[in-house]
Formats: sequence, structure tokens, C-alpha cells
Amino acid sequence: MADSWTVQRTGPGDVARTQAREQLLEAARELYGINGYRETAEHDVCEAAGVPVEVLRQEYGSREGLLIALHNRVTTTGLRAAESALLTEGIEECSIEERVRRLFDAYVEAVTRDPREARVTFVEVLGVSAVVDEHCKLWRALWTEFLTGEAERAVDRGEAEDRDHRVDVMVMVGTVHELMAHHARRCRRARPGEVSGELTQLALSMLGSQRSG
Repeated sequence: MADSWTVQRTGPGDVARTQAREQLLEAARELYGINGYRETAEHDVCEAAGVPVEVLRQEYGSREGLLIALHNRVTTTGLRAAESALLTEGIEECSIEERVRRLFDAYVEAVTRDPREARVTFVEVLGVSAVVDEHCKLWRALWTEFLTGEAERAVDRGEAEDRDHRVDVMVMVGTVHELMAHHARRCRRARPGEVSGELTQLALSMLGSQRSG
């Protein structure tokens, strides 16, 4: 399949590069998400993508760089979905329970829509290397900032205990990823609503907020 790359590079260079990057991401999603990252060699990804190994190295550096890029794409999608949920009409009038539930509903739906992406994002990135660990650490820090803002908002509205929730949020972010990894490993795929319900209960408990009804 890689032999066809010279034929594909007939358009502008930027178009060809974009095409190659997408083909590699799609191949990684399929192979890393089904066979596993450790079981997938560099040449396997390139053969599936239809590009030479040199293109993978040029665009992503290595199969590890490709793993990071795929993880980054999925987690960005999840964050954007959560942000959009908090910008919907009427959200400011919602209780903290409803607000948190909408946030996690949107996030879980986005990152679990494709089981392959969920496995890559929450399972295959674990223990790969110090570089991948640092990448995941940066994402956890970003989520900590995002959710700490939500906690502070809940405190201001009298819906959470009046204290510094940053440590709570850091623990919660780590626990969220552990729960998502647990569900991603299971043969029977949990419904998104079940998962977001667990995460909502966890968040409200850590904030010291009582569930309504």
C-alpha cells in the first residue's frame, strides 16, 4: 500500500501532508485501539495508512508521537464538548448537580463514541514512556484548572463547601481517568449515561454538595 504514496502526492504539498497525517491517525486508531499499542509495529501502522515509514517519522517522529497525537485529538474533543455543554442556554440557572451532570454527559459521550478511541485514550497510553506520561500529566493539569473553576463557581453560589477544592479536583481528575480506563477495558461496554452518572456522584461527593431528589 505504501507504494501508492508517490501517486497520492500529486496535489499541493500541504494537502498531501494533511492527507498523510489523517491516514496515519486513522490507522493508529484502528490498530492501537483494537490490537493495542505495544502489539503494533511502526511498519504495521504505515502499511495500514498506505504511506512510507519516512512519512510517519517526518509527521509524528515515531509511533509514540502518533499515539500522543491521537490521544491529544480525542481529549481535545472531550474538553470542547464539556465547554460547549457549559455554554448552552439556561445553564447558569441550573443547579450544581445538573451542571456537573451535563458536563460529564457531554464529555463521556464525546470520548467513548468510538470504543477504539476510548481504549487508546484511557488504556493504551498507560506506562508507555516518560514522554507519554508527561503528555498525560499536562492534560490532567488542564482538566484540574477547568474543573477547579467549576468548583469555585459552586462555592460562590453556596452549592459546595467553602474551602479550597484544588486538591479534591486533582484527586477527582485522576479518579475520572481510572474509571474511564476501567470501563474501556470491560467486554460489556457501559452506556455513556451510566458512566457520567458515576462521575457526577463522585464530583458532588468531593465538593461536599448534596444531590437533589
